[in-house]
Amino acid sequence: MARTPVWKSIAATIGDEIAKGHYGPGDKLPTEAALSARFGVNRHTVRHALSDMAERGLVRARRGAGVFVEAEPTDYPIGRRVRFHQNIRASGRLPQKAVLRIEERGADLSEAAALEIAQGAPVIVYEGLSFSEGTPIAHFISVFPKAPVPGLAATLGEVTSVTEALVRNGIDDYVRAETRISVDHASATQAIHLRIGSGDAVLKSVGINRTEGGLPIEYGTTWFAGDKVTLTVAPDS
Repeated sequence: MARTPVWKSIAATIGDEIAKGHYGPGDKLPTEAALSARFGVNRHTVRHALSDMAERGLVRARRGAGVFVEAEPTDYPIGRRVRFHQNIRASGRLPQKAVLRIEERGADLSEAAALEIAQGAPVIVYEGLSFSEGTPIAHFISVFPKAPVPGLAATLGEVTSVTEALVRNGIDDYVRAETRISVDHASATQAIHLRIGSGDAVLKSVGINRTEGGLPIEYGTTWFAGDKVTLTVAPDS
């Protein structure tokens, strides 16, 4: 296994300290000289680590003033009713989504099993990025059975909120029936989208949502940037 570069280890350590609240939003980080002494490296290595963190939206350098923490990780509850826009607004931040693709195709084997439909049955795929105050925090792929919501693809082209799109297609409510959370590694494409390093740790959430009547309506996979989001399991919410 290749050895982790020193600068990347330094960036991960400082990022973890930010996530734990050792440095809050707006706080100034120690100087390059202080960090060099702490980690036993030269300033160039520290500068590389800070530059990487700045590209990922964790810190911001102010000319002549130093490097400051850009924002604290977003709290994101995972419960029976997971609503992206509602969760982000509850944290006092502005939610946004960017659509990467909306397509209709046949369900593969895993999608068919999750949605309790036949393999090859038509599904609607919705892929995009989730933002909190302009910072990309997650990459998601949601798959819906087309039969109960035939107009969903067109609706998702008009509104980015899954909840609103489903309501417009006759699904007034849905709940999370199952959630699996694991650690994954960002692909090269995800790294670009989420402004993180290729291979960096991401939190992978796989969930199945059902209507009040028990019909599987969404099979979703979301990859959260590990240093930008704190997942909170709230099963009764």
